[in-house]
Parts: sequence; C-alpha cells; structure tokens
Amino acid sequence: MADEMINGIPVTDEMIEEWADEAEAGYDVAALRKRGRPTIGEGPGTVVPVRMDEALLKALNARAEQEHVSRSEAIRQAIRAWTRVA
Repeated sequence: MADEMINGIPVTDEMIEEWADEAEAGYDVAALRKRGRPTIGEGPGTVVPVRMDEALLKALNARAEQEHVSRSEAIRQAIRAWTRVA
C-alpha cells in the first residue's frame, strides 16, 4: 500500500476493503443528500463575492470575532438589518 493518509491516519488495505464492502452493499441516497452545509433561509444559498478595502475587512473581522459569529454570518446580519428582511 502507498503511504496514503486521511487526517494523519495511514490508510491500510483492510480499511480500503471495508470501504469497498460498504459501497458494494449500497448507500442510503436520502441520507447522503442531507450532508453538507445547512440551508440559509429558504432553499440553497448563493455565493456573492464582495470586495472590501483593508480597513473595512479588518473592522468586519473584529466585529464578527466580538459577536462570536463567522464573517459570513456578520455580513448576512448587516444586510438583513439594512434591507429589513428577517
């Protein structure tokens, strides 16, 4: 076996055999579709790139850290307040 690793753990032939057996037995497709990021609002979210100068980005990061939210959540909260959308 090559020196492949997952999360710092060496992958063994036994692990690969287990995964292959699991795949051959079949997966619950409905359960697999529930993986990933949770939806935001109604339905899937859309990524919207936004340019910011260094001062604005620094202020955003500081406020997000102060409020214990992600930068994305801080941006969403600000836009909701500005647009008055719940």
